[in-house]
Amino acid sequence: MTTYQNILVAVDGSEEAEQALERAIHIAADNHARLVIAHVIDNRNLVQLAQYDSSITERAKAYGQELLDGYIETAKQSGVDNVTTALEFGSPRAEISKTLAKRFEADLIVVGATGLNAVERLLIGSVSEAIIRQAACDVLVVRKR
Repeated sequence: MTTYQNILVAVDGSEEAEQALERAIHIAADNHARLVIAHVIDNRNLVQLAQYDSSITERAKAYGQELLDGYIETAKQSGVDNVTTALEFGSPRAEISKTLAKRFEADLIVVGATGLNAVERLLIGSVSEAIIRQAACDVLVVRKR
């Protein structure tokens, strides 16, 4: 059986992302691995919204940080000692599968099957699908139970 040392889990606040986090926490605890909890703010959407509301970027960042702070506490309470977070701006597809996976030397990426943005998924494909195609390590896709 494969032992993982660096597990990267992508979260966006959706129910499936929270289930992916639960699974990543269990895997990290079982493997005594480092857990990296990442939230990527898709700045392609923010640029358009910022034209109408200049505080949108700061609010998105505050939401992401609040999300990560809660999740890091959950991981620590579940017995994962080595927990790191990453809050990034960019394309979630590229940031998770390429930039963050490389930076944190991920040997497993855990993602929910779907996230919050159903319209984007219909138009250009899901983030999880792109991560599966682009990642250089194992990817676990967690579906809603």
